[in-house]
Order: sequence, then C-alpha cells, then structure tokens
Amino acid sequence: MNSTILTWLKTLSRICGFETADSFPPHHPYARTRWDAAYFDIASDVKPDEIERRICAAIANTPSVFAYITNPTPRMQRALLNVIHDRLRRQPGAGATDLVLLLINAYASDHITEAVPGLRALIVNTEHEDTNLRVHAILELLVGTPRGLDVIDM
Repeated sequence: MNSTILTWLKTLSRICGFETADSFPPHHPYARTRWDAAYFDIASDVKPDEIERRICAAIANTPSVFAYITNPTPRMQRALLNVIHDRLRRQPGAGATDLVLLLINAYASDHITEAVPGLRALIVNTEHEDTNLRVHAILELLVGTPRGLDVIDM
C-alpha cells in the first residue's frame, strides 16, 4: 500500500512540475536521453519539444554543458555542431577541439541517434588513432557535409 501511494505521489509531483526533469517522458522517441538536472533547470511538467529547445539553447550559450547529456538527440548534437561552426569561422584551426571531444564522448553510447551520416562510423574507425588525428578527421567530415544538413561549411 505504501509503495502504491509513493508511486502515485511521485507521478503527481512530476505532472505538477514540482520536480526537475532529467529525461524525456516515458515512451518519448528519445526516452534514453538523460541530462544532469543540476545543469538544466527544467520543470517536470514542461513539454518535450520545449525541453529540447531549452537544452539546445543552453548548449548554444555554454557548450560545455553538452558533457552532462547522455544520448543527446540529433537536434542537441546540431546545436553543438553550430557552436563548432561558429568557433571555426571566428578562429580557423583553433578553438573547436574541446567541443569535438565532447561529441566523440557522446558517441561512446550505442543508443545515440546519428546527427550527421557517417559520423558514428568515423568515430569508431578512428578509435585507436591519436586524439588530434580523430578531431581533424571529424572536422574534415563536418566540413565536407552538404549545407542542407545544417552542419559546417568553411
């Protein structure tokens, strides 16, 4: 009986927005996506599209928060790719290594949905390479991606 009441209270608390969300609701297409609630203050009653929009805005403002997301959605990945693009445009050849490493770390999960075709294969194929070579190879892929995918052009 107590566990039933606690389960009900927890569900009610989530529906009312009294908790901070750390994932999308169950049965959402990206239900495996998780984030550290300490870095993203999102009430539990916020709709999934708005949650994703807020997280993308946080990534655009402070790209290092991408490290606190597990299985980021393609839209979240594109937000990070846009920051990489902006850094490369302002300082060609510098400043994007740390962000590319965040992207590489995100792809350690088998459950992440690929935002750029071929990115997962490249990350897996360069797994035993030096970090700088991996970053350079990924940047080459992103530079060669068609503009329509909203990735990087130099």
